[in-house]
Amino acid sequence: METKILEFLAIIIGLYMAWNIGSNDVANAISTSIGSKIITLKKAIIVAAIFEFSGAYFLGGNVAETIQSRIVNPNIFDKDIYIFIYGMLAALLSTGLLLNVASFMGLPISTTHAIVGSVLGFGAIIGGIHAVNWKIASLIFFSWVITPAFSGSLAFLIFTFIQRKILFAFSPLESAKKFVPFFAFITLTLFPFSILSGKITNIDKSLSISNALLLSLTIGFIAFCVAFFLVRRIKITSCKIIHRPPGQLISLEKAKKHLERTYLSSRGDTKEKTSKLLGEVEDLIDEYMEETKFTEKTTEYTQLEKSFGYLQIMTLCLVAFAHGTNDVANAIGPVAAIIQSLSLQKVGFATSIPPWILFIGSIGIVVGLSTWGWRIVETIAHKITALTPTRGFSAEFSAAITILIASQMGMPISTTHALVGAVFGIGLAKGLSALNLKIMRNIFLSWIVTLPLCAVMTIIMFFLIKFIFKVII
Repeated sequence: METKILEFLAIIIGLYMAWNIGSNDVANAISTSIGSKIITLKKAIIVAAIFEFSGAYFLGGNVAETIQSRIVNPNIFDKDIYIFIYGMLAALLSTGLLLNVASFMGLPISTTHAIVGSVLGFGAIIGGIHAVNWKIASLIFFSWVITPAFSGSLAFLIFTFIQRKILFAFSPLESAKKFVPFFAFITLTLFPFSILSGKITNIDKSLSISNALLLSLTIGFIAFCVAFFLVRRIKITSCKIIHRPPGQLISLEKAKKHLERTYLSSRGDTKEKTSKLLGEVEDLIDEYMEETKFTEKTTEYTQLEKSFGYLQIMTLCLVAFAHGTNDVANAIGPVAAIIQSLSLQKVGFATSIPPWILFIGSIGIVVGLSTWGWRIVETIAHKITALTPTRGFSAEFSAAITILIASQMGMPISTTHALVGAVFGIGLAKGLSALNLKIMRNIFLSWIVTLPLCAVMTIIMFFLIKFIFKVII
């Protein structure tokens, strides 16, 4: 009887946890697309639901293994498996409750922070400090610093490249037509390769790396051709267009070209001084474009942003899939461990996550996104920094790459950190004045308190669950 009750509770609480992941973390995945106005909330939810489910179901088992058994030494629970089960239930319930409150307040907190803090909390209380695998824990902690830094830096570099090579070019739309197909190629080569080369949870056969790469390159080439065709069809429709930048900007661009030629042909001190001057001229060009709001004054830039809208639809799919591969583990890892332990009547961990558990986690995520996801969308899409398709693409692409790399390594990183870090990087590329520092401060503070708060909540919840089952049931 007790076993059946515990199994039922594990499934229900795991579903509740997955719902909260959908309402908080998954909303991050679609926020930048909505903020840049390339897709409506309803359509974004439909697209995200499909790709979140696919990522969670087919690749969600890789990170789940880390959450189950690599943070706390399972041997400390050998004498009483029910202590382990109560602890996992407490971890799921505490994390779900905290996420619920954060979503209500519109704060995008880290689900990974929360579940890892919960597991550490009850593990340390039951088995002592030595029961914690501090090597794995320290790697996870380190990843939480690296994740926003890496994602933000990558987004900063990508958007700076787009600014200088496309937005600030003499003919921005023509420059976009050259670069957009290459971005499409990169995006739709990495996407299938991350799937085909990984450990696909519910498919027995897998491709070799060489075959996966060949197939991915083929898909990327097709994407290149389709993007090339689509962007070529974009025409400038308005007659009220500034075809060329004003004289001051033309002079600066000419000076830049001359300095670039001088830099390439010079040596020693001359090369060093030329490099410094070149940097100053590039900064002047960027400042001029920002101050005059040149990129917002012509129909040409509207059409340019439209071309990046196609790319952002691709990256929306990519970041949703990437999120599903990583964060579903936060809900189903403990559930799988509980079910396995009850079945074996000893502490056990599922070497491969059963498809039906992955299915439950995937469904919970989709429902959470559909019902409460709009609260987090409002924060990231509108309150951190202004977003356009070029900025949204840079943020989503950077976050997706960061998450996919971590998923392949089996490392439970924070999707929230990746995407908020990327949006921060985009805002930084436009200067600190483009960022809402008050909102960023609130988000960073919520990140800091998440882990210790979840650890404490889990300890309290653990003793409460233990009391209920020992005394009442």
